[in-house]
Amino acid sequence: MKKLLLSGLSAAILLGSFNVAWAEDAPKTVNIGYQKANIFALLKYRGTLDSDFSKQGITVRWVEFPAGPQMLEGLNVGSIDLAATGDAPPTFAQAAKADLVYLAHSPANPQTEAIVVPENSPIKTVADLKGKRVALNKGSDVNYLLVSALENAGLKYKDVTPVYLPPSDARAAFQRGAVDAWVIWDPYLAEVETHEKARLVKNAEGLVPHYTFYLASRKFADTYPQTAEKVVDELKQLSDWANKNPDGAADILSTSTGLDKAIWAKAVARMPFGAERMTPEVFKEQQALADKFSEIGLLPVKVNVSSATWSLDKK
Repeated sequence: MKKLLLSGLSAAILLGSFNVAWAEDAPKTVNIGYQKANIFALLKYRGTLDSDFSKQGITVRWVEFPAGPQMLEGLNVGSIDLAATGDAPPTFAQAAKADLVYLAHSPANPQTEAIVVPENSPIKTVADLKGKRVALNKGSDVNYLLVSALENAGLKYKDVTPVYLPPSDARAAFQRGAVDAWVIWDPYLAEVETHEKARLVKNAEGLVPHYTFYLASRKFADTYPQTAEKVVDELKQLSDWANKNPDGAADILSTSTGLDKAIWAKAVARMPFGAERMTPEVFKEQQALADKFSEIGLLPVKVNVSSATWSLDKK
């Protein structure tokens, strides 16, 4: 009995020591970049991370960005510590010498981005895009989808006329017929399918995986590894909740973005949430994207994606 009591006391002391050490090593503030339509918006509005971190004396500061490239510029200059973006922005950030690391990634979600055309368009296949004007956000995930879809159809990138526009401007151009097709992601995809009856020509299935990546500045991840790990754990728990409660997730994202809940319900139905540690295969897929962007001149330099491996992944 005495040994049992001593063992329990020792365990309590060790646990207490760990919590104190964690608190001492933790930052006072964690700055997280988010977009209104991504998983960090869900985390922000649910408040679970703020609540858990406040118990450790950590304040979460949420910083909104209009898109991934601007968010990663914020990561590069140190205005934020953590971010979540699609596939393409990290490669551009690496090309610009941003010292970031990949913490984790979402499940592949190729159904959430697609090439669409007006309902009555004569364009039926990707091959029909030859010589056509295609709206897209330059250097974004859908840029990779378009290149891959064209190559799969026996065409080159130069066989279409890219019209580089941010989503809001591309939506207007699509509506008035100023472009022949639009390559876009959810929730904009769900919105234009719903309100404009846009017709899907090809989504990313069988072409590109399309991930969301959870990123950190290397300085932050290496200085506060337990805090970075805790954020990934929170994303896993949030993902479990969102996958089991799509209606609740759609409700939060509707509030965050101002888009109708029905649009988000359509988007969430094809959007698996999750947070998985990086693997060599995912780095290989990301390297293929970077190499393709270098090949067509979107990336000015070659990028070694795996140089952004977090040190904990190497152990």
